[in-house]
This record gives sequence, C-alpha cells and structure tokens, in this order.
Amino acid sequence: MTSVQGTAVDIATEDGTADAYLARPGDGLPRPGVLLYQDAFGLRPHLRSMADRLAAAGYTVLVPNVFYRHGRTPVFDLPEFIDLGTRPEIWQQIAPVLQALTPELAMRDAGAYLRWLADSPLVADGPVAVTGYCMGARLTLRTAGAYPERVAAAAGFHGGQLATDAPDSPHLAAEHITAELYFGHADNDPSLPPEQMARLEEALTTAGVRHHCEVYPGAHHGFTQADTASYQKEGDERHWAALLDLLQRTF
Repeated sequence: MTSVQGTAVDIATEDGTADAYLARPGDGLPRPGVLLYQDAFGLRPHLRSMADRLAAAGYTVLVPNVFYRHGRTPVFDLPEFIDLGTRPEIWQQIAPVLQALTPELAMRDAGAYLRWLADSPLVADGPVAVTGYCMGARLTLRTAGAYPERVAAAAGFHGGQLATDAPDSPHLAAEHITAELYFGHADNDPSLPPEQMARLEEALTTAGVRHHCEVYPGAHHGFTQADTASYQKEGDERHWAALLDLLQRTF
C-alpha cells in the first residue's frame, strides 16, 4: 500500500466537458491506468474511496461522471446512505438520466476517457483496464468491444441487462473483445436473470474471449456499494480479490 493523491479533473468530450475524479499513487510516477465506471447513483464519496483503494495498490484510476450532460457532480441529491426501499423517489431522479445515456453516446465518451488516460503523464504507456458496477458493468463490456486495442482487462460486478434480446445488447460486443474479462454476478438479481448469465457466457465462449464469470451467493444487485442497502461485505471482499488478481495478471 502507498500514499494516494486524489484530484478533480475535467475531460473534453465531443459533447462537452466531463468532470471526473483521478486517484493515483503519491509518488507521481506513471502507473497502469484503470477506467472505473460508476453505478447509476453516480460519482460520489464511495466511488472516490474505491478509486483510492485501487490507486493504493499501484494504479492510476479515472472515475468519470458519465452523466455530465445533466450537470457536474453531484448530479443527484443523494443521502449519505442510499436505500431505495425507503426512498423510491431517488430512482425517479435517476431513471430518465440513465435512459438518456445511449450506447452511442456512452462509447463516444469512452473514447474521450481512454484518450485522456493515454495522454496523461501519470499513466504508463500501453493499454488500460476497465472496471464497472451495475450500469457500469454494461459500459465496461461495451468499451472492451469498442476499443479492443486500448483495453487489456475488463471487469464488471453486479451488472444488469448484460445479455438481453435487444439488437444492441452489450454481450454482442464479444466478437470484438481481445481483453481478459471477469464478471461477478449478484445472486437472484432481477436485472440479470439466469438466462442472461447463460447467454453472456455462451457469447464470450463462442468468441474465444478469455473470461471467468461467477455468481456470488446471497449477494444483491449493488453488493459492492457500501453506502447502499444492497451492500454485502463478503461479496465486496471477494470482488476486491478478483479485481486485483485480474489487474496483477494484466500489468
């Protein structure tokens, strides 16, 4: 573990400016880059703490506000502890913003995030890793397929709607992916039922993608997010072990 520095940065995109959080080891040396995609609740203190933990392990981590078209962080008025069971109105704020981020817009933005990492003196030369949570797992899968030359490893945790019947389902990117992938699925997750898990597994296997998918027993959708009612300590610790193992094998 090493000291960490965290700063706010702005990223120029084709559609404006995305605010972001950058965490890196305090020595200022270039380190392997990691693009960390948020969940639907957005860039907030918990996401920054996750980036800090990765930075302490020796990586330069960028966490963009993928909802920047709707304003700078914080996009939503969130409580310190998020429980949709008692505060369902929170989702009413989030849903239209989430739906407005189309795959086309998201991947256009992904190009900007990856270019920013490539140009940063704090990031080592070469491809980067991507990790994402909930909706961020979808963005991770899409990014690995859209930018195979830039993504060496990709991980997603408690992702939803990864392998639907839609013509633009994220799993259809499998044929373009060259990175090694890891997915940690939540057990009994209504946003990723068993048939979607199987469809994702089949697509990755058929495409010859190096991958490993696991179901975390008893874990709810959102199990890595300690500031939410979905948090599960066991699943979170398992996620960190799997993610760091993937990064260590890659860089």
